[in-house]
Amino acid sequence: MASIVKRKNRYAVVYNYKDDKGNTRQKWETFDTNAEAKKRKIQIEYQQQTGSFVVPTATTVAELLDEYTSVYGVSTWAMSTYDSKRGLILNYINPLIGDMKLDDLNPRTMDRFFQSLLSVKAKVVNNRKPKNEYLTVHTVREIHKLLRSAFNQAVKWEMMSRNPVLNATLPKEEHEVREIWTLETLLHALEVCDDEILSLAINLAFSCSLRMGELLGLTWDCIDVSEKSIKENTAYIYINKELQRVKRDVLEVLDNKDVILTFPHLIKKGNTVLVLKSPKTKTSVRKVFLPTTVAQMLVARKQQIDELKELFGDEYTDYNLVFCNSSGRPMEGQVITHALKKLIRENDLPDVVFHSFRHASITYKLKWNGGDVKSVQGDSGHARAEMVSNVYSHIIDEDRRFNAQRFEERFYQGNTPEADTIPPMPKFESSTELPEAVPIESDKKDETATDTQADTQADTQADTELITKLLSNPETAALLKALASKL
Repeated sequence: MASIVKRKNRYAVVYNYKDDKGNTRQKWETFDTNAEAKKRKIQIEYQQQTGSFVVPTATTVAELLDEYTSVYGVSTWAMSTYDSKRGLILNYINPLIGDMKLDDLNPRTMDRFFQSLLSVKAKVVNNRKPKNEYLTVHTVREIHKLLRSAFNQAVKWEMMSRNPVLNATLPKEEHEVREIWTLETLLHALEVCDDEILSLAINLAFSCSLRMGELLGLTWDCIDVSEKSIKENTAYIYINKELQRVKRDVLEVLDNKDVILTFPHLIKKGNTVLVLKSPKTKTSVRKVFLPTTVAQMLVARKQQIDELKELFGDEYTDYNLVFCNSSGRPMEGQVITHALKKLIRENDLPDVVFHSFRHASITYKLKWNGGDVKSVQGDSGHARAEMVSNVYSHIIDEDRRFNAQRFEERFYQGNTPEADTIPPMPKFESSTELPEAVPIESDKKDETATDTQADTQADTQADTELITKLLSNPETAALLKALASKL
């Protein structure tokens, strides 16, 4: 059994264990919050009961990362995350600093390590040739993120007194803007596209903001394209799973975590397998309403599949997938990718990747709904609203040009929609040019008239001073002109 002891502002999980000689020893693991401590306590007690508990005893970076992945990674990471982080450890961390003692690590040593990574050649991963000869800044920052988390865990396990990479000096990353098609280009591409599967994929990705895995994981039980729903404009798709190819050993290590269905192996000796799995975040599970045109495309696709079932009979394996081959087996992303490349090449279209349609979808939805981030977030499945806002910052050049035109026409040229019906505003060539003051006669008939004229003059002077002050501010001047145009 383990217990939680509060130590000043932190919480320690205290437990007993047997060392290699059979002696009982006590171990303290410290955490910043009580919630973290409770989670670790439950994990320790469960592993002790099942006989799978291993006391953190690492002394080197490689030993720490091995314990970190087996304790933290297995319980926290999705399969793709586990695979990618393990690749970083085996290819770039262990070969360079794996033998280093934890006690020898310091901020200066780690800063040098991160800088040296930029001269390390990228490895071939999963039989894919790297795009760049050397590690990119992005990969270096991902390695830092991994080590920062691992060293934080080592501090909690009281293997290290401090995290040597918390304030690391990292190379700056310049994010490349993902290219998207303009609406004109997209419409043209769909007109010349003679691949029905690709056309359906593009339309779904663009209208519903889908990722590739979500698209390929769509099943008919999660789609409503009935006549009634189409007529009432309530047709929808429900995203609750994704298609993914994963390594068999990762699948085994993570004990089929989040896996809904594993498809039969076509290649017995292959080291990967296709699975339908739950999305890695809760926000990815969502309902997205369909435009009528796209809903009708799905109706047509359903009819095609029904015809294939009738044609192939028992040879058709029905997994209820929207995107499948003629025998019913799942369709992988490379099929869509190759078809898109062919479409681009044969029609001299701007080069984009399939994910650009999701990016374009989010961009145009935000433009068309006036920047309603929350509604778009519901469609896109982003975990945080700021992730959607970052996409909205990508505005195509055409729009920026139109913004300049609108300013010229509506402000500088005065061509507002109501320009013909609105009396012109007084023009001031500069903020110092004022309207003429009301003349005051020299002959005063009575004190009342004199006071009235004096008050009028004072009011005029005050108004003049106020106008001068207001017009000296360009933003205020613009606001006054806009208000005057609505009178």
